[in-house]
Amino acid sequence: MRNFALTKNKAAIFFAMTLLPSGFMYSQAKKDTVKQKNIEEVVLIGYGQQKKEAVTGSVASVSGKALKEVPAANITDALQGRAAGIDIGRTSTKPGASLQIRIRGARSLSGDNDPLVVLDGIPFAGSIGDISPNDIKSLDILKDASATAIYGSRGANGVILITTNRGTKGQKAKLSYNGFTGIQTLFSEYPLMDGPQFVALRKAANQYTNGTDEFDNINTNWQKLYYKPAMMTSHDVGLTGGSQGGNYSVGLAYFKQDALIPLQSYERLSFRTSVDQQLGERFKVGFTSNNNFATTNANGMSAAPILGYSPIIDPYTADGNFKRVVYSAIDQTWIYTRNGIENLGNKYVDKTRAFSSYNNFYGELSILNGLKYKLNVGLTYRTSNSGNYTGVGVFSTNDAAPSSAGIGNNQTYQWVLENLLTYDRTFGKHKINATALYSSEQTTFNSSYISAKNIPADSFQFYNLGQAPQTDITIDPNNQNYFKTGLISWMGRAMYTFDNKYMITATVRSDASSRLAPGNKWHTYPAVSLGWNITNESFMDNLKFINLLKLRAGIGQTSNQAVTPYSTLGRLSVVPYNFGNNGNNSYAVGNYVTLLPNPNLGWEFSNTQNYGVDFGFFNNRLTGTVEVYKTTTKDILLSKNLPSTSGVSSVVVNAGKSENKGIEFTLNGVIIENKDGFTWEAGVNVYANRNKILALNSGQLRDEGNQWFVGHSMNSIYDYQYMGLWQQGDPYLNILEPGGNVGMIKVLYTGEYNADGSPKRAIGPADRQIIETDPKWQGGFNTRLAYKNFDLSVVGAFQNGGVLISTIYGSAGYLNRLTGRGNNVDVDYWTPDNTDARYPKPGGIQSGDNPKYGSTLGYFDASYLKVRTITLGYSFEKDLLDNLKLSAAKIYFTVQNPFVMFSPYYKETGMDPEPNSRGNENQAVNSYQGRQLIIGTNNPTTRNYLMGINLTF
Repeated sequence: MRNFALTKNKAAIFFAMTLLPSGFMYSQAKKDTVKQKNIEEVVLIGYGQQKKEAVTGSVASVSGKALKEVPAANITDALQGRAAGIDIGRTSTKPGASLQIRIRGARSLSGDNDPLVVLDGIPFAGSIGDISPNDIKSLDILKDASATAIYGSRGANGVILITTNRGTKGQKAKLSYNGFTGIQTLFSEYPLMDGPQFVALRKAANQYTNGTDEFDNINTNWQKLYYKPAMMTSHDVGLTGGSQGGNYSVGLAYFKQDALIPLQSYERLSFRTSVDQQLGERFKVGFTSNNNFATTNANGMSAAPILGYSPIIDPYTADGNFKRVVYSAIDQTWIYTRNGIENLGNKYVDKTRAFSSYNNFYGELSILNGLKYKLNVGLTYRTSNSGNYTGVGVFSTNDAAPSSAGIGNNQTYQWVLENLLTYDRTFGKHKINATALYSSEQTTFNSSYISAKNIPADSFQFYNLGQAPQTDITIDPNNQNYFKTGLISWMGRAMYTFDNKYMITATVRSDASSRLAPGNKWHTYPAVSLGWNITNESFMDNLKFINLLKLRAGIGQTSNQAVTPYSTLGRLSVVPYNFGNNGNNSYAVGNYVTLLPNPNLGWEFSNTQNYGVDFGFFNNRLTGTVEVYKTTTKDILLSKNLPSTSGVSSVVVNAGKSENKGIEFTLNGVIIENKDGFTWEAGVNVYANRNKILALNSGQLRDEGNQWFVGHSMNSIYDYQYMGLWQQGDPYLNILEPGGNVGMIKVLYTGEYNADGSPKRAIGPADRQIIETDPKWQGGFNTRLAYKNFDLSVVGAFQNGGVLISTIYGSAGYLNRLTGRGNNVDVDYWTPDNTDARYPKPGGIQSGDNPKYGSTLGYFDASYLKVRTITLGYSFEKDLLDNLKLSAAKIYFTVQNPFVMFSPYYKETGMDPEPNSRGNENQAVNSYQGRQLIIGTNNPTTRNYLMGINLTF
């Protein structure tokens, strides 16, 4: 690992200077010496809602209006940096890709760490990318167990409650249009060598000579021949209204995003509707339906192939056309260019179509004053169909390489039935809210995949694999899947408030799951939280500037449904024998155990403590929250090795233990309010999470294969630590690195020394270090300035510390080999005349076609501050709107990803410092765990320029 010179706290200085620059807040409104108002914001808490001032659990809220400030394909992009404790990690830069969400860290080592998403009250079984950001009215995030315990065995990773737009009772019909369109440009190219630099590298390495298509006077930029600015557009039309007895909402949305690389795109058509209707005085019914059809094209296309092309290859034939295959040094390569790929026609297709329908029906009966019964019925259907075809010789140096095709299908069916009984009454100073739930649900999933070779004609593509020779059709059992799971639950929650000062919430939930074996199916989850609204105490009466001061504390238990369906039953696999042929190639088939049954498998349980302070000052113009928490997760699923005599290598058991603890701080302020038409609002959130493994299986302290180490973060990596380069005259080179050379990478030696100070042994695997990658702290900021009809908003995110893994600089990407075989990232490498370089001597000692210890070159300080969105808008005058029969109209211009600051990685490479891939993707050799996020050879980041308009009729 490199010696980090960690960026000092420039981000904090930035906020102090720009977001909250003054020690006071200015208001044009008349000053008041009394407390004008409390926080009246209402937030969802799961199976109900509360005024924010009465909430005792940890809940973060983001309005639909705030989400719309970041035009995006899905809500994960818009949510980044908006709430403390919500880490949004980028796993892909392809069009329409969703981001990874972690609420207060990861808990499970082998199970799912994604939060539960609840859409309009029903647990969501689809992809979060299916939800259009324009459909969202509000988003509430439950973070601690006292808030999430009502979801029991699904609440350990946090809960995201999404409420979609609805009409308003008594509202006149209102038609709205929201749309934007714009261009996506290249944020930066991958920092590769140009022709002259590559010629110098090849000469310094002295290992390869030019191939037949390489010439020292050629300088080809393959990225310019591959990338092209791309369009992104969104249109949303909505109609809302209501009568005295109900309301309605109908909407239609279209979104399309093309990629900078050829043929790749994402397209989504969404339709939503909701109706609420009062039937008499006691009965109310309604439904919500969210539907979408999405198409993804060329998702398998990548930027990776072109990055290794030699820049001194002449890509053109004598007549000016692109060559099909080129020869460089010792490699023969099929050329990827935009022109060549776009002209493939029927010879290449990669398409996925998905249809989703999420539906919720309810009926509500008012039994007595404050007592209601509600029935929720949720019905979900999601299907996805994928197909790919590659024609003869396409992407291959062999122009006769066989064609190939594949088709895949999957379906998800889910039904949910919830019976809710609520009681909500106020008796003088006493306020009581009680909720009882009995629910059941079932999810069915099946998927299949079939592949074939030697498709007889391009026109068939993947639509009729049966036309291929029968011996070339493959149905791999490992690519077929089916499961059906069920969950029965009951839940009770009571919330009591006395005199708007003292609050208590107690929850208990029991779940029974079909995933677990008899005798272990049921588990009960308790939680309790307390609140003290100090503001309403008599001794606070003279402190007029304090509008809210509330203390909160909560404890509780939740769990993670990490047990794979049927894993308690064990698993058999089949193997064909070479005997038993009855004359038609039908051989005997045997069965063998691949997974031992374990009827004692159970959930991974998380126990959480949460303590918080909510405050509001100066008529709530300055509001915020401070929270500290600790979550301990036990019974984590791990693989236990078995003796070979058992016939099975391992069995899954509940054995691990982990911990997350941290602090969160949120501050929002109206710095200037309507001074001569000028308003300035700002917000910032900062949080730190410390993740640690407390126990592994059978008392182990480390699992090097999975890079798990007791006492360290589950995101740690295990590698040598970069200490510089060996220089001429350095002592002990021959001892520590037998056969090594001056200019090679020097790593940390941890062994013993002789009496004369010389090391006792050579550097080896024992010298590897546990390297923590998690940031010290991170967060986000937003600010909005408005002057009369103009408004300017800025949204950003930041983090301090941590380790960024860039595989294009390490060994895994094969783009920093420093041998001259293929192109190389542009680095400052060691030569006899440049001995203070960071990167080693070209052509030096190697390991696996890379410099020895080359992986250490891919570790960077992960600090950055990134302005994600800047939007300038103008709202039209009322007189003009009246003439156009409009009630509101606004135009705006947005630039996305305009600036990156305080980033060592950006300073060295010019690239976006945010990861773009999972650890087992987008690299020549997968060298990291899938849970880790890295910079790999994915699509390059874009800088987008968008123009939009919002109209309301």
